[in-house]
Amino acid sequence: MKKLIALLLVLAMAFALAACGKKPEPTPAPAETAAPAETAAPAETAAPAESKPHIGIITGSVSQSEDDRRGAEAFQAKYGEDMVKLAIYPDNFTEELETTIQTIVNMSDDPDMKAIIVNQAVPGTTEAFRQIKEKRPDIICIAGESHEDLPEIGSAADLVVNNDFVARGYLMIRTAHELGCDTFVHISFPRHMSYETMSRRVAIMKAACEEFGMKFVLETAPDPTTDVGVAGAQAYILEHVPQWVEQYGEHAAYFCTNDAHTEPLLKQLLAYGGCFVEADLPSPTMGYPGALGIDLTAEAGDYAKILAKVEKAIVEKGGEGRFGTWAYSYGYTVSAGLAQHALNVINGESELLNIDDISKAYGVFSPGAEWNGSNYTNAETGVKAENTFLIYQDTYIMGNPGHYMGSTSIEVPEKYFTVK
Repeated sequence: MKKLIALLLVLAMAFALAACGKKPEPTPAPAETAAPAETAAPAETAAPAESKPHIGIITGSVSQSEDDRRGAEAFQAKYGEDMVKLAIYPDNFTEELETTIQTIVNMSDDPDMKAIIVNQAVPGTTEAFRQIKEKRPDIICIAGESHEDLPEIGSAADLVVNNDFVARGYLMIRTAHELGCDTFVHISFPRHMSYETMSRRVAIMKAACEEFGMKFVLETAPDPTTDVGVAGAQAYILEHVPQWVEQYGEHAAYFCTNDAHTEPLLKQLLAYGGCFVEADLPSPTMGYPGALGIDLTAEAGDYAKILAKVEKAIVEKGGEGRFGTWAYSYGYTVSAGLAQHALNVINGESELLNIDDISKAYGVFSPGAEWNGSNYTNAETGVKAENTFLIYQDTYIMGNPGHYMGSTSIEVPEKYFTVK
């Protein structure tokens, strides 16, 4: 009897141990629930690498700034309409500020948008960039040729690139002097003169004229964005250039700050005399085709052929050695070059705030051109801005043969960087 009871106890303990060691089937191990095979596959197929980053470019219209628009179109043609989105701000942007801001901000509604470039960065761009950054801080905001004060636009943009108004303010006067000019006539209007970049450039030009023993003259012309419009502003230039040439002589060089003024100015200087070093935003297509009456449709996009055709017409009209430009359009290169730079940064091939990388991107759309530049220096504080750059291309004087002035290799005296 005792043996039977002992055996039963042993069997009972054995069953109890077996029950304790058995794993419950319904509950899987934690490791198995963390990465189930069924959810891994969809995550891989939805990888963001498969969607191309979108880049937006906003420019003025063809009537206001054709080269800017053509550069944007060239970049779009290179990478496709699916990837590159274009928009145009109003011609009368000073009166349609809200529309300008909204046009820029609307670009950020695209969930795939990764960079937005505005060229020229007219008033309203700073506010637009601030609004974009509030809702989409991931978007790279780039301003080309800002009309707003550089410290202001620099506070909202990730990168600002303007023409080097400091170096060029000195170099244009130096070039005019080398061409035998004794007077420099600057044509503008109050709105432009309220911009820090343009008012500082005037001060630099005045100082450079004193250094080279030249006379500096300020002339005022109508603002094309006012009620007179482009036609009225151009008519004023056509009417007054003969008077100016008579007053200042044939050895005067002329410069205007507005694109719309350029064509009539060139046309009359060819007819009445005078020199033209380069446009505010230089290009062989800036004013020259209309002033010369030539069609560049067949040469569109090929700046070597464009320059050759413009130069030939200049020589035929007796302008040899008196008219200059940049071999590649500034506005065209800025639109396309800054977009290329943004793409290079997005792809991890360039650093956003590296002047050599910016020049490399510009070079894609201006092969063989010499560029130079530096960080913008605040004239009030003497401090250089890390995200704001000033850049310029060598000046080409048209003739038979034409020649570069070597401007990019000339060291601008340090004192001009703080003239105001």
